[in-house]
Amino acid sequence: MRSENIKWYDGDIGQKEREALFKQKGGCLWFTGLSGSGKSTLARSVEKTLYEMGRFTYVLDGDNIRHGLNGDLGFSNEDRKENIRRIGEVSKLFVDAGLLTLTAFISPFRADREAVRNILEDGQFIEVYVDCPLDICEHRDVKGLYAKARKNEISAFTGISSPYEAPKNPEIRVNTGEQTLEESTKIIINYLKENHIIETK
Repeated sequence: MRSENIKWYDGDIGQKEREALFKQKGGCLWFTGLSGSGKSTLARSVEKTLYEMGRFTYVLDGDNIRHGLNGDLGFSNEDRKENIRRIGEVSKLFVDAGLLTLTAFISPFRADREAVRNILEDGQFIEVYVDCPLDICEHRDVKGLYAKARKNEISAFTGISSPYEAPKNPEIRVNTGEQTLEESTKIIINYLKENHIIETK
């Protein structure tokens, strides 16, 4: 049962103070796309670029999170929803810490992504649609998950037996089927600069 006797505690040092120290705005870059589209690879590339620029970041990766925080969840629609809800709450804390938080999750349902957007302040949720044709994602599949899904060895697999609801109006869209990793990374970094999320001076 959820306790009613709790309140949010604001410390003496807040997000604005941490952002001033880091010379960046806290934000959540939410990478979404099919399995094999390159979400994790791209998130790590953006993280490395930002690190080399002296920025403070952290990547929340789908597989890594399921080792610990969400290790009790499966892949039913209900569990997928809860998976994203928890990540949204963790991202909110990291954003409050002034970090540029990069999440790499399939997050197939628009409603779940919008729920995360709604718990953050305006401009803090940056949806990055990692667009890539299904056939290319299957070709890249080093884990063999698509092949297993095609054989019905994996149920409710996104893109095969479970739907993926692509973003309608993402802040950023990259096409990893056509663009190189460097090109996609540059698009994201330019967005952060143009929207004054990271200072360039």
